[in-house]
Amino acid sequence: MLDVYLRGDVERISPEAPVPVVRVRERRYALGGAANVAQNVAAIGAECDLVAAVGNDTGGETLRGMLAAIDADPSSLVTVGRPTTTKTRIVARAQQVVRVDEEEDVDLEGDEVEKLLGAVRAAVDLARALVLEDYNKGVLVARVIQEAIARARQRGIPIVVDPKYKNFFHYRGATIFKPNRRELEAALGAAVDLDHPDTLPQTLRRLGVEHLLLTLGERGMALISPEGEVMRVPTVAREVYDVVGAGDTVTAYLAAVLAAGGTSVEAAVIANYAAGVEVGKSGAATVTPDEVLDAYDEFQERAALSS
Repeated sequence: MLDVYLRGDVERISPEAPVPVVRVRERRYALGGAANVAQNVAAIGAECDLVAAVGNDTGGETLRGMLAAIDADPSSLVTVGRPTTTKTRIVARAQQVVRVDEEEDVDLEGDEVEKLLGAVRAAVDLARALVLEDYNKGVLVARVIQEAIARARQRGIPIVVDPKYKNFFHYRGATIFKPNRRELEAALGAAVDLDHPDTLPQTLRRLGVEHLLLTLGERGMALISPEGEVMRVPTVAREVYDVVGAGDTVTAYLAAVLAAGGTSVEAAVIANYAAGVEVGKSGAATVTPDEVLDAYDEFQERAALSS
């Protein structure tokens, strides 16, 4: 996705309708969706090959250029017969006035799926971890999901999934499955009782994944292991300025740590520190390893002073 920010001032109400007139002073582009995960992976220092669908339009070309600028390989972007998903936010006096979405989100099919699968196979064959970032935009259809996971498991590389409700139960075989609480409850049709988490291991088996990492906002995360153990990872955020993009940062760090040989517990803890840094920034931002180390040192110092 391409995120566009139009920032300006409001000095009057339109004579045509009771809406503010925003005089635009600044136009800024940002990588959104799976591209934001890609730029977080690049910020960590890892190589990233982003397989995604874009249109034959200005938005697609802008995304290619922005990915190349951060050394994230844009060659696996597949051009399809629909516009590049673009979200335009109009902001005045630090307040979002309106958001305009330009997109088509019906499932890809036919030759476009075949083109996408060709890019998936080539990327997975060279990767040390696979991320499936689902936004219900019609790109991660069941066949793409299943073939990507099967190929990754054949190669023995970890698989991190950030799901949405539409394909929630199609990710069997994933190493870490990372929904938020609202997404999990919507998929299960029942509330999740974290104070009595006995049902969570059953949920893990129903999903068919190795680990369930449930993100809980200000309550941190809960990691459910194959043995049924539930490990709580409390939040370490110093301050919460903006939660936008925090989930993408977590996903990127999970994959990078697993690719480097870390355990699921290590990946969850490090990703949690990265999220704590990200929410202290404005908008969808990247987090470097040095920032994560600084956050860890600061947290340990605070813990030592309070003990």
